[in-house]
Amino acid sequence: MTQDDIKKSDTQLDHGRRKFLNTTALVGLSGVGLSVGLSGCNKESVPSAAPTAKAEASAEFGKYEVPPGQLDEYYSFSSGGHSGEVRIYGLPSGRELKRIPVFNMDALVGWGITNESKAILGTKPNGTPKYVTGDTHHVHQSYSDGTYDGKYMFVNDKIHSRLARIRMDTMECEKIIDIPNIQGFHGTFPDKRDPVDPSINHTTRVFCGAEFSLPLPNDGHDLEDGSKYKSLFTCVDSNTMDVRWQVLIDGNCDLVATSYDGKLAATNQYNTEMGVHYEDMMAKEMDACLFFNVARIEEAVKAGKVRTIGSSKVPVVDGTKAANQDPKTALTCYVPIPKNPHGVNISPDGKYYACAGKLSPTASVIEHAQVLKWFDGALANSRDAVVAEPEIGLGPLHTGFDNKGNAYTTLFLDSQIVKWNVEAAIKAFKGDKNAKVVLDRIDVHYQPGHGFTSMGETRESDGRYFVSDNKFSKDRFLPVGPLHAETAQLIDISGDKMKLVADHSVYSEPHDSIIVRRDIIKTRQIYNLDDFPLAVKDPKESGVFRNGKKVTVKLTSQAPAFSLREFKLKKGDEVTLILTNLDKVEDLTHGFAIPKHDIQFIVNPQETKSVTFIADKPGVYWCYCTNFCHALHLEMRTRMIVEA
Repeated sequence: MTQDDIKKSDTQLDHGRRKFLNTTALVGLSGVGLSVGLSGCNKESVPSAAPTAKAEASAEFGKYEVPPGQLDEYYSFSSGGHSGEVRIYGLPSGRELKRIPVFNMDALVGWGITNESKAILGTKPNGTPKYVTGDTHHVHQSYSDGTYDGKYMFVNDKIHSRLARIRMDTMECEKIIDIPNIQGFHGTFPDKRDPVDPSINHTTRVFCGAEFSLPLPNDGHDLEDGSKYKSLFTCVDSNTMDVRWQVLIDGNCDLVATSYDGKLAATNQYNTEMGVHYEDMMAKEMDACLFFNVARIEEAVKAGKVRTIGSSKVPVVDGTKAANQDPKTALTCYVPIPKNPHGVNISPDGKYYACAGKLSPTASVIEHAQVLKWFDGALANSRDAVVAEPEIGLGPLHTGFDNKGNAYTTLFLDSQIVKWNVEAAIKAFKGDKNAKVVLDRIDVHYQPGHGFTSMGETRESDGRYFVSDNKFSKDRFLPVGPLHAETAQLIDISGDKMKLVADHSVYSEPHDSIIVRRDIIKTRQIYNLDDFPLAVKDPKESGVFRNGKKVTVKLTSQAPAFSLREFKLKKGDEVTLILTNLDKVEDLTHGFAIPKHDIQFIVNPQETKSVTFIADKPGVYWCYCTNFCHALHLEMRTRMIVEA
């Protein structure tokens, strides 16, 4: 086969694959279900041979590799989906650097095992974690002056309606809260504005959108009356992690965006029909992008113009369309958008929001200043805030921005990323037939969900890279059984034409990510011993301390030994074991495992952790270091002796 034959074969392969994928997706939208289409997959419809890279491009791929011993230019922080975790990758290499357990159990670090992690996760009366599942969707960092400040990262749990805060100096979860009155907590975004209090150098609010409408309060009444179903939009104080207020709204929230001046928060909405079955959620040609006037809402809360729902004490204001007809007093502004929009993002200059149509081939451009005009009563119709609506392709979902006024939108049905110019779209909307709106398209493999540009959610968007998180990989990687790896495809957007430069495999199922310059992130290399109230600061403090049936065991670890050669307990003791790693060498982590007691956790240099358990099995149990630490690592152990 000649090179021309190979190219021709690859082209046919791509066209056939796109036709197959688009057909199955459209079948899913029609109500038959995507799984039906996929079950018909065979060698004829989706060939197993992977497409080869174009020969003329292969020589350039090397410049996107990161040689041994060198560091990536960017961090990519990604949700882990229904794993409940957050993942960290380096870019452009695509190397996975760390997984941060948040809403999930993690045997590696002992998350959900140690007392410290249980206190963050929340526990049932028997001491077990309240939940061991989670569904992370959107990760965003705290801001100062419109860009990341490297302090915190926030991530949602869609299943159980929780918000978590991660410290960026240790890249570990430190706080989880439950948000009352909601289900399907999907979109989340921190305030981008400058903090009001100059002593606070990071974000002061986190906005949270609830996707599922409920009869409120959800206490068993009005279960079948769809007219009683409502959604809530929530504001959380990022410092205290207390819920500040909620807004009762029409429609289901999807994604969330915030303005750079702190005046508005936004969520794109589908199901303004308020249907309770999916076929009822697609009747209207127009749904909405909903804007919240933050200052007015907080004034209403301060003035006591609120209600509460059920047993929750959170103040709730009325943001429904019927209650906000007068723009001069309105708390919310509903901007009509076609159809079942998915995703809302603000441009780095703070002027425009892009809201993609999903079931419409369009992206709506909403001008920030025009929304403010509506709230001032100077704009007669909220729809007039839409200043462009280019037709860009099938299944538009998420939009990222570069530093040249261009937008990049994922097209789920077309399996493409489309590059379009915002100002040209505005000119075309005004009637300029010569305006060149769509600048480029590039195929991705296959059916992209979220997409994001480097530093694209900040004032410092740099126009270097776009990452397309694709929901189907099929033939891109070695087969690993029915559950395939997914792809995060790296695209160079620095030139006029987009260039696909790498396929990075990712474990199912990431939803959204952000790309952050490495200089913004400042991490600790070891912990501070004084930060841990239970720290055992000297091996001489080690020992077994009994108070009736409650026993405290204090231990230290220093390679290659634990401070106690053995410790004795009695059957039935309630034991709290405290372990401090006294090593000060970067990367010298120790583990601690107790056989037959389901205990394993690690302690990093100068860190302290504890576990509590019942010593209910008489015998000898060799507790050993699980993390390779020293040439004598295998000898690093202690005996737990439980007397009958």
